[in-house]
Amino acid sequence: MLETDESLFAVSNQWLQNFEKSITDSDYESLTVLFHDDCHWRDLLAFTWHIQTVSGIEKIKNALKFHNPKVKPSGFKVDSHRTAPRIVTRAGEEVIEAIFCFETKLGQGSGVLRLLPSSKNNHPLKAWTFVTVLDQLSGFGEQLGRKRPKGDAYSRDFQGPNWLDERNTAIAYADRDPAVLVVGGGQAGLSIAARLRQLNVDTLIVDLEKRIGDNWRSRYHRLTLHNQLHVNHLPYMPFPPSWPAYIPKDKLANWFEAYAESMELNFWTETEFRGGTYDHNKKKWSVVLHKDGCETRKIHPRHIIMATGVSGVPKLPDIPSLRQFGGQVIHSSEYKNGKDWEGSRVLIIGSGTSGHDIAQDLYSNNADVTLVQRSPTTIVDIEPSAQLPYALYDEGPPIEDCDLISASTPFQLLKRSHQLITEQTKIFDKELLNGLSNVGFELDFGEDDTGWQFKYLRRGGGYYFNVGCSNLIVERKVRLVQFSEIDGLISDGVQFKNGDRLKLDLVVLATGFEGQEFIIKEMFGAKIADSVGPIWGFNSQQQELRNMWVRTGQAGLWFIAGSFAQCRIYSKFLGLQIKACEEGLIPLTQ
Repeated sequence: MLETDESLFAVSNQWLQNFEKSITDSDYESLTVLFHDDCHWRDLLAFTWHIQTVSGIEKIKNALKFHNPKVKPSGFKVDSHRTAPRIVTRAGEEVIEAIFCFETKLGQGSGVLRLLPSSKNNHPLKAWTFVTVLDQLSGFGEQLGRKRPKGDAYSRDFQGPNWLDERNTAIAYADRDPAVLVVGGGQAGLSIAARLRQLNVDTLIVDLEKRIGDNWRSRYHRLTLHNQLHVNHLPYMPFPPSWPAYIPKDKLANWFEAYAESMELNFWTETEFRGGTYDHNKKKWSVVLHKDGCETRKIHPRHIIMATGVSGVPKLPDIPSLRQFGGQVIHSSEYKNGKDWEGSRVLIIGSGTSGHDIAQDLYSNNADVTLVQRSPTTIVDIEPSAQLPYALYDEGPPIEDCDLISASTPFQLLKRSHQLITEQTKIFDKELLNGLSNVGFELDFGEDDTGWQFKYLRRGGGYYFNVGCSNLIVERKVRLVQFSEIDGLISDGVQFKNGDRLKLDLVVLATGFEGQEFIIKEMFGAKIADSVGPIWGFNSQQQELRNMWVRTGQAGLWFIAGSFAQCRIYSKFLGLQIKACEEGLIPLTQ
């Protein structure tokens, strides 16, 4: 493997020049000598106007042959303004990783090239992964830096509206409809609204909560984010460097409020969205919004973005005996504060993150807590195990480069990476995992041993980052029982199959949430739900999350969800697609 910065730069540039010559000359067969036997091309809009991954040289050649003439890419070269080519380990392989730039007839792009020695022909360096990204549309760049609004218009006419007047007019939507309606004002909704704002696409966010940030502010008392600050920034406005590594919920909620104000986002709180109908002739939605509990507004956006999370409607288990219980039964989404249940006897059904967090909060408030496990759960310690997937952000590159590198990992490599991470977590967490097994806790490590993150990507839950509750279970301070041990609920508690009884005051159903498909069917009807299809989880053909951040089977209906990092990274591509639709560059459906 090459070692000097100059040689890494030179070999990466040479590969890019050879690639450009092959596609410019339409000599697609020559690509065979450039790509590794195990090769993957991930494209984020630059060639395909889609987010998709193609694996294997023959499929890559065919895809390039189809898309290349349409976009006419050129100018491939290592980007000297970004992190220099370097030797890194990705998915267990030592590779040369280089960030490059290029242009197409539609805009400016960037990408990541990873070179790996081939097993043939004297071990030449070949492309293992090749990722192309559309960064900016020509003529429709973000209003940043030198393209920012000057602001001088507010001061030239002393009788005219000032900045505040114009903001109030913009937010009111008294004389216009928004081009885009965003449903949900969490990190997903804020991220995409900020992106669209910079692309000059008129966007309105609506949310049921009383204040911006209440979707975090109203959660249980002691909640903090379970991953560290450096990976959780929102677009354009990073958190202050003085902030704690694990952000408390109320601090984050207040930041959301400040972010919406600073980014000049149009936001209606206490506004209920109940669905809409689509007019294919007018290419517009008809939506009725119920504002502040009394006012009704009918609007006609061209796009609706569902930013309500991976899941949103509480999933209630079919436990007939629950009706016999005389105490209180709540879903985890209704749980607020352990102080309300000080000294109480509580049964929590479900052993995911919510179940563990609520159990720990109740225990700290002197409640008698029993946690019921229904299925095996993935457990990782908060440090260092849970932070291993974010190690990239500690390597030194700026966040923009980290985001690009993160987005450049194709599904197959991502899967392998997380298998390796899972093996490492088993070593780090051996004592904890053995302790849990000894008290009867059923562990798993995800499908194909891919760990917690793939559980999140596939099903949105089924894991817990240990911030103390696992230790309470090991120490038997929080009682653990398996669901199979329960005979049923009775009037004053729970009856076990062995004849034991436990008196209860409260049952918490930490049983998760319905998927987005459920919400879409409820709000838009079965026909639209069927046209969209499954949401979240992987599409095996495209090796991507289904219907996320891309055009769907329903014109003008889009989805965004995920972690802070996912929302920050992929809001960029969702915003570019909507801007392209608005400018007539691409159709509304794929």
